[in-house]
Amino acid sequence: FSGPFTDVVTTNLKLRNPSDRKVCFKVKTTAPRRYCVRPNSGIIDPGSSVIVSVMLQPFDYDPNEKSKHKFMVQTTYAPPNITDMEAVWKEAKPDELMDSKLRCVFEMPNENDKLNDIDASKSAPVLNTSKQDGPMPKAHSVSLNDTETRKLVEECKRLQAEIMKLTEDNRHLRDEGLRLRKVAHSDKSGSPTALALRDNGSNSLPSLLVVIAAIFIGFFLGKFIL
Repeated sequence: FSGPFTDVVTTNLKLRNPSDRKVCFKVKTTAPRRYCVRPNSGIIDPGSSVIVSVMLQPFDYDPNEKSKHKFMVQTTYAPPNITDMEAVWKEAKPDELMDSKLRCVFEMPNENDKLNDIDASKSAPVLNTSKQDGPMPKAHSVSLNDTETRKLVEECKRLQAEIMKLTEDNRHLRDEGLRLRKVAHSDKSGSPTALALRDNGSNSLPSLLVVIAAIFIGFFLGKFIL
């Protein structure tokens, strides 16, 4: 029996009948006031078993006092057409009885065991917390990658809008150059060389801006793909 003994402590006995006949059993103890046995007697069929609960009542345990409590399990073959269990035990001959004796042992929990249980209960939440927090760094890195990707996509969209604007400005300047060329052709006093230089200057500026924008798009797209 394991303490503390401030409450009822229960120990189970398993009785098995290996024979091919019915067996009667009875459980006895040297301290009947200290124990409650259920069932304390009965019949076990051939090849069957029964569980007997032995309940120790609460008491003041003294570790210096040696236990003298003992149990005895008596068995005998059941006669045919049995009707009275008490008569069976009264009429049984000594050579027909079989008995097994058991001595009770009381044990108190070790102080080291108590400390180990306390340490285990304290360390368990820490282990659970580490398991829950384990995947967090990975989730954090995924969040950063998503943010960087979103920034690159937005930058590409902005650069594409810039290219469309520069293309529109280039077309507008080209139309303006054609108009000026027509005016210069109709104006005989104008200098053709000066008009040609002005047309080349106006056309080269948008082209240069388009090339620069294309370089930026290539850079950001390359970073996005990597």
